[in-house]
Amino acid sequence: MANNNLREIILDILLAIFRDGVYSHTAIHSALDKVQYFSKRDRAFITKVCEGTVERLIELDYIIDKYSTVPVSRMKPVIQNILRSATYQIRYMDSVPDASAVNEAVRLAQARGFYNLKGFVNGVLRSIARGSESMELPDREVDPIRYLSVCYSMPEWLVERWIREFGEFVTVRMLGSFMEERPTTVRLKTTRISKSTILGSLRGQGVTVKRAPYLPYAYNISNYNYLPALNAFMKGWIYPQDVSSMLVAEAADPKQGDTVIDICAAPGGKSLHIADKMSGFGMVEARDISEEKVKLISENAARADLINVHPIVMDALTFDAASEGKADIVICDVPCSGLGVIGRKPDIKYRVTPSKIQELVELQRRILHNAASYVKPGGVLIYSTCTVSREENQENVEWFKANYPFRAESLNPYLPRELWRLTTQEGYLQLMPGIHESDGFFLARLRRDND
Repeated sequence: MANNNLREIILDILLAIFRDGVYSHTAIHSALDKVQYFSKRDRAFITKVCEGTVERLIELDYIIDKYSTVPVSRMKPVIQNILRSATYQIRYMDSVPDASAVNEAVRLAQARGFYNLKGFVNGVLRSIARGSESMELPDREVDPIRYLSVCYSMPEWLVERWIREFGEFVTVRMLGSFMEERPTTVRLKTTRISKSTILGSLRGQGVTVKRAPYLPYAYNISNYNYLPALNAFMKGWIYPQDVSSMLVAEAADPKQGDTVIDICAAPGGKSLHIADKMSGFGMVEARDISEEKVKLISENAARADLINVHPIVMDALTFDAASEGKADIVICDVPCSGLGVIGRKPDIKYRVTPSKIQELVELQRRILHNAASYVKPGGVLIYSTCTVSREENQENVEWFKANYPFRAESLNPYLPRELWRLTTQEGYLQLMPGIHESDGFFLARLRRDND
């Protein structure tokens, strides 16, 4: 495929992300779905440039501003994103000659109607190419917050917040982990199929399989083109899920015959995992807010042949009187800021704000208020998030215990031994990216009093 066509697609994806507010994974997948006839190499090139540009945005804008007479913030979106993607190629893609990155950017500016700016684009990018090896970051001794922000493309307010809460060592480890390439982790089905059969199927299709930490049915896989094309996926034997998320079902410890309500279930990984642990008995009611989300849960459950999963459209903010006191276990994996999964979803760091975190806390507490009523006396509520924000995690659980008849229980009887030392005195688990071998994740197990 001609380079100009590839870069046209890349530009359109970046405009969708930065101008129109589309999430990067959605914009990339949507664009690639339209060009399924492209070679694997071309599709990989588009993905790498787009993902890298999003991931390195703050650093790229810093570099461009060093060499441009016009700040990036004042440029037209088309020129902004032509320069960003070309700068990423110059700085991080040895397979692309600098001259090619520059020339294609100039051609693209002209093709998009900015003929009068092709000289500007050419000049800025050639200067960046000449100075790329000697590019100086902000002085770490003078302004460590600014240095870390540019070096790891993380907004300054988040860097400052994390250093204040976790210290510089943990913050730097966390920031570094977000920039690392992450494996795909899958959960192996544990009922009606042997582990050896599943692993044999994967290896038979050339997939590299490696044990993931903590859980015996968690594996990292690589060297495959398209996950849904794997036989093990099509047969429902594997499900893509981070090991931290798998800990929810471990903490829930469901028994055959239990009634479980997962009130924010999509895409269904936790519900499916719990249903699998129940060997098809009992019921897992997997709820979410829209038909589209519930359809996805239904498809995933059908593929795994889990007949005890019952997907249903229901808003977690709407109280369901019919469910009052009915559930042995309620899974409350609430919408959150997602600060623990920035490595997988880099858009998050540019979208979250302190005020949005506070809005999420209010939302989470409204969901918890309803969820508390669904738990039987003596039943269990599992609270989890994929963030590292204290307001959304520990502080929410403390608020919940103070206002509802629940007490926190130790997670240790339900977790792998190597995680016991990580649980807090209160019984909570906070996994940190870069420190632990997982996404950032919070987990608490709460028992309702016997009324």
